[in-house]
Amino acid sequence: MQHPVLTILPPRERYEAGHAGAISLLVSREARFSDVVAGMGRIGTPLPGGRYRPLILPRVPLSRKWRLRFACVAMMRFCRPALTEIHNRPDLARFLARFGPVRLILHNDPCTMRGARSVRQREDLARHVLVCGVSDWVTGRFCEGCGPVRTEVQPNCIDLSVLPTAGLRQKVVLFAGRVVADKGVDAFVRAWGALRSRYPGWRAVIMGADRFGPDSPETPFLEKLRPVAAAAGVMMTGYRPHDDVLEAMAGAAVVVVPSRWEEPFGMTALEAMGCGAAVLASPVGALPDLVGDAALLAAPDEAGALEQALSRLMDDEGLRTRLGEQGRERAALFDVAAARGRQEELRQAAIAFSRRSPQL
Repeated sequence: MQHPVLTILPPRERYEAGHAGAISLLVSREARFSDVVAGMGRIGTPLPGGRYRPLILPRVPLSRKWRLRFACVAMMRFCRPALTEIHNRPDLARFLARFGPVRLILHNDPCTMRGARSVRQREDLARHVLVCGVSDWVTGRFCEGCGPVRTEVQPNCIDLSVLPTAGLRQKVVLFAGRVVADKGVDAFVRAWGALRSRYPGWRAVIMGADRFGPDSPETPFLEKLRPVAAAAGVMMTGYRPHDDVLEAMAGAAVVVVPSRWEEPFGMTALEAMGCGAAVLASPVGALPDLVGDAALLAAPDEAGALEQALSRLMDDEGLRTRLGEQGRERAALFDVAAARGRQEELRQAAIAFSRRSPQL
């Protein structure tokens, strides 16, 4: 492409080292040198991958939604991109399709997003932009109730070459991610509290906070969880940079992903598999398809299910080793080299699609 590809991040994502969320990390991993990545506000040290430019909201008496739209249009006119990629904002993607080819990448349930909640909105959106989801589960949700619409799958990816080398596994059961009820972290605390007396040589660790970044706030959920976790003997580290999380995964015997929320992909599970840890995940959303036979599955709120699966893993070193090996093999299917090839294919498809799609 002679012109760059412009990626517009969701407003809450920061393309900054030490503050990045899952989407920013993914964009950085896949970005070409010529790509332009636009986000809200000026930042310190940007993530590698592409060139970061801040969106400047105009000072006009309009809602923030319209000011953001105009800022994105101004960025498109400045960069003159061959394609604009929008993450998780169907309403913004539909608006910007008036000004050039657009590809929409969905990381979460589209039926909960502004501009895609109704069947009519989703059908209209699919006529004007190439809609891509990070899993079959996401595209399936987009297509629910719709007539024939085109969607594509572009799975999230992992760069296996930069993962820390696994050493001697410690007897640690690790939860890593956002510490919110949807992620089932309280179910993990409950399960550990029931098991800890039987496993005196093991430790349980929660690594994360309500949000990504060192300035993550204290929340009512965290305030309630802390004394329960302390009583159960679970260590809570708070937010840690992504590299620290990967190091912890490379040393942990078990990583738990006990989500109640229907995970649209399951990046934590993929990273844990790539680091060679034995994974225990929930049978919801895209998680079963992601892990295949390389993990144990247990529903977090089914009586005794999480406790039984954890006991099985802690009792059986051979099982943990086998799942770790299978996990690494599974993670290799999602390596960044293959993802970049798929990304380029879909970028070309989005440009061709825009030439066939109706105007406005």
